[in-house]
Amino acid sequence: MIGSELDAAGVHDPALREAYRRCRTINAEHGRTFFLATRLLAPEQRPAVHALYGFARRADDILDDFDPVVSMSERAEQLQRLATELFNCLAQGSCDDDDPTLAAVVHCARRYDIPWELFDDFLGSMRMDLTVTDYPDRAALDRYMYGSAEVIGLQLLPVLGTVGPPEEAAPYAAALGKAFQLTNFLRDIDEDLERGRVYLPADELAAHGVDRDVLTWCRENRRTDAKVRRALVEQHAINRRVYDYARRGIAQLRPRSRPCVTAALTLYSEILDRIEEIDFAVFSQRASVGVGRRIRVGGTGLVKAWAARHRDHRV
Repeated sequence: MIGSELDAAGVHDPALREAYRRCRTINAEHGRTFFLATRLLAPEQRPAVHALYGFARRADDILDDFDPVVSMSERAEQLQRLATELFNCLAQGSCDDDDPTLAAVVHCARRYDIPWELFDDFLGSMRMDLTVTDYPDRAALDRYMYGSAEVIGLQLLPVLGTVGPPEEAAPYAAALGKAFQLTNFLRDIDEDLERGRVYLPADELAAHGVDRDVLTWCRENRRTDAKVRRALVEQHAINRRVYDYARRGIAQLRPRSRPCVTAALTLYSEILDRIEEIDFAVFSQRASVGVGRRIRVGGTGLVKAWAARHRDHRV
């Protein structure tokens, strides 16, 4: 299957094909919902999405590896080395590095003319994770999320294609990346605390009498305190509004890309439904969308994706 995707994408160099294959494996192993949605794209689009995911995961792994032997200074050095290698490869037009994620993402970025500053912004937010563990207000969190989430949507936009000027679709693409990450912050609050981080605005939590100590108590006791629940309900509503805004941008994408984005938005926003259904007990269980539901959404998306591609070929 991956061979036919690479053929459709015009990737014939054996080393480059292997790099894309590795990125696809990373996506399949770690991005269940994202990988399913990627399957709804046209075959020639899929390798680029795998490459972008693989690179983002490569950087994220530097930060979130639980190995206590690796110090923050060592992680900073690894991240800087990755950034240096990336921009050297982008300037050269190819990559001789052994890291397959670099070879694939460089090829992808140059093919789709993805602005290099988006990668710089992404790596900038990754550097923040080395030293920043709390965000005092929404503005500070938004600055972090621009580089860590919104730019992912902007990187994907040239691959997805638009029916009008890309700059008109860009705010919605950025909002979708932001919505996905806000969902992660709510679902993974317990896991983030284990890493010493809180990705919720401190002033908005404080309005409900919540601080890091209260969140830590919830984690240690595997229960959601009443005031924490009220704070999470507010964050949940904010996340919903971001999804509502992002959904309006789907119509600005090329028809063949809409089923993919619709499926991803549907499944990820339904994590919010699960959080609500478990009454915000995010310290004792992980909210997730069941396999059956993912299959149903994916199946519907496949039919719509096939029809959209068929119409494209007829035009």
